[in-house]
Amino acid sequence: MKLASLFSGGKDSTYAIYLAQKQGHDVTCLLSVFPKSDESHLLHHPNLDWTQLQSASMAIPQLTLDSDSDNTEDELLVLEQLLLQAKEKFKIEGLVHGGIKSVFQKEKFESLCTKLDLIAVAPLWDTNPEQYMNDLIENDFNFIMTTVSSDGLDDKWLGCLITKSEINILKQLSEKFGFNLNFEGGEAETFVLDCPLFSNPIKINQSEIFWDGYRGRFEIVDAGLDYNA
Repeated sequence: MKLASLFSGGKDSTYAIYLAQKQGHDVTCLLSVFPKSDESHLLHHPNLDWTQLQSASMAIPQLTLDSDSDNTEDELLVLEQLLLQAKEKFKIEGLVHGGIKSVFQKEKFESLCTKLDLIAVAPLWDTNPEQYMNDLIENDFNFIMTTVSSDGLDDKWLGCLITKSEINILKQLSEKFGFNLNFEGGEAETFVLDCPLFSNPIKINQSEIFWDGYRGRFEIVDAGLDYNA
């Protein structure tokens, strides 16, 4: 089936593409809606500008639009415009997304797909958090944490490359502080630097860290594809 992918550049949307392809689907385009701010309940916000590098490395074209509102219904209208573009340009039959536990997001995406006569595909749905995080590492997904906003997660995690060792530490912290190990509740966000879908990894040349004592973000200032890797 020809699919568009709702794409943020994070681990979930990228791994969803990986699994969809393993299931035999053809992911023909990436759809990225740039939210008005980080107050969005539906969309990923940090470092979206750099998803163009991931698109190039995967050789999957990307369609983008900006949302001028944080209202969920307004954002869905923008996503609908992108899906209509994808139907016309790439003849898509469905939409793959990286939802894991959020019934709110799943229902919104499924409703939109039904409206447009598309099939919603959610290969990560209801996966076990610890198993999922370890699957990412075992399948050679290299990703960093780009935001934190939860008790137990401080500024040392910003820009941190996640390995099995970090997952073990995060598991202990999640049990102590009660956040989701896979960050499904928005406790943290991620950015994929390399994975089996990429022809070349992404090299971050310059970055900035912003920290207010509780929340923080790792902002990519300059990056490119690493052709020497």
